Amino acid sequence: MKYKTHGVCCTEIDFEVENNIIKSVEFKNGCAGNTAGIAKLIVGMSVDDVIEKLEGTRCGFRETSCPDQLAKALKSIKE
Repeated sequence: MKYKTHGVCCTEIDFEVENNIIKSVEFKNGCAGNTAGIAKLIVGMSVDDVIEKLEGTRCGFRETSCPDQLAKALKSIKE
């Protein structure tokens, strides 16, 4: 699934979920090392656990962050 982000350097998040487990994540643009590290850490985790851990994370003065946008993307598939 592709999710267009808002308010962050990353422009899009591509991710795959199967049976509520994250199979893959790729951030387009943004802080390459940080987003690649986040993606590696969460593969294999449940959608609910990732949402719980990442939701509300801020980037400096911004109200959101790439991890927060990922949480929003994952929440959107649960609705």
